[in-house]
Amino acid sequence: MKLSTAFLLLAPAAGFAPGASYSRPSALQMSSTETETKAFAKLPASVKPGVVTGKALVDLLNHAKEAGFAIPGVNVVGTNSINSCMEAAAKYGGPIMVTFSKGGGQFIAGKAADNTDDKASIAGCVAAAKHVHEVAALYGVPVVLHTDHCQKAWLPWMDGLIAANEEYYKINGKPLFSSHMLDLSEEPLEENIAICKEYMEKFAKLDILLEFELGVTGGEEDGVDNTDIDSARLYTQPEEVYYAYEQLSQVPNAAFTCAASFGNVHGVYAPGNVELKPVILHNTQKYISEKLGNGDDKPMKFVFHGGSGSSVEDIRYAIEAGVIKMNIDTDTQWAFWDGVRGYEAKYHDYLQGQIGNPEGDDKPNKKYYDPRMSLRAGEESMAERLCQAADDLLCTNVLN
Repeated sequence: MKLSTAFLLLAPAAGFAPGASYSRPSALQMSSTETETKAFAKLPASVKPGVVTGKALVDLLNHAKEAGFAIPGVNVVGTNSINSCMEAAAKYGGPIMVTFSKGGGQFIAGKAADNTDDKASIAGCVAAAKHVHEVAALYGVPVVLHTDHCQKAWLPWMDGLIAANEEYYKINGKPLFSSHMLDLSEEPLEENIAICKEYMEKFAKLDILLEFELGVTGGEEDGVDNTDIDSARLYTQPEEVYYAYEQLSQVPNAAFTCAASFGNVHGVYAPGNVELKPVILHNTQKYISEKLGNGDDKPMKFVFHGGSGSSVEDIRYAIEAGVIKMNIDTDTQWAFWDGVRGYEAKYHDYLQGQIGNPEGDDKPNKKYYDPRMSLRAGEESMAERLCQAADDLLCTNVLN
């Protein structure tokens, strides 16, 4: 049950700043939605089927806050889980965020591949992102490409992803990834935000959104182990969030989200084992709104960092505070496995040898042990679980 929160924070100017070394349309050209043909009746005109980046991503997240829904953000480890995400989005009628971790990228490249200097982790994320760019539009839904927790020691991995974004941008006029997360929450606040600000300057030139973390998400996930963390660090203070906002807003046309912890823990736990305080979202909105004095009672767009095993009540209460994305990993991992497990149980007697089954000792079993059969069962089960998540997030039928 992990519920790290985050919100979109925009600098005063609308959209992303044009990069000094890249040729691209101006922010005004990118946001001239009045003259664009709408692909989705209920979404801004800038949002099209396929990978959503830059101004279109900002428009999508702004709309999610205004309309009162949150986008499922799902950790993936290969094309099977990637495709499950997009299949689910097409079924529930809403956007999806496909999320890669450092370990997930290495797995996609192949565990036997050389990962010196994070080469495999970088290559796997890049290859998977290109896969999504090629096929996402075929599903007819908006897809956000995101990378998960990047600790200070893992910044070389992020540097490799930035290089890939720069190369892709020079050719295509848009970034390879929609957004990246830096998780420097274990560092002192000032150092955390100083490093984030340095990377925000790089991201802004490439139309990439930054997600950063304040406070610590407990538990363990994909190499990030906070199981023994001081419980006091599980709750972010509004003053810390506003400090980050002030600093990052100094970057021209910056767009960023902030994971603010409120007792959240990675994984699924029995009721009573985790004390969540989602009211922190509401309190932070009020604090930032009073500081800005702009009359907006929900100036931030928050994100649940995780959410597996969370109650619908907590989810909906957070959406009321401006949540526009919730990460999901543990529940979808189980759903994929449960689909494979169910397939094996159903066809067990056909999976004990290449030849011979209840229909006869000479009957072939190839069509049953073809890997595509069990993997497809996993895909379908994961997609079904994501449709349930989308319903919890009020993200169904939000396209047309």
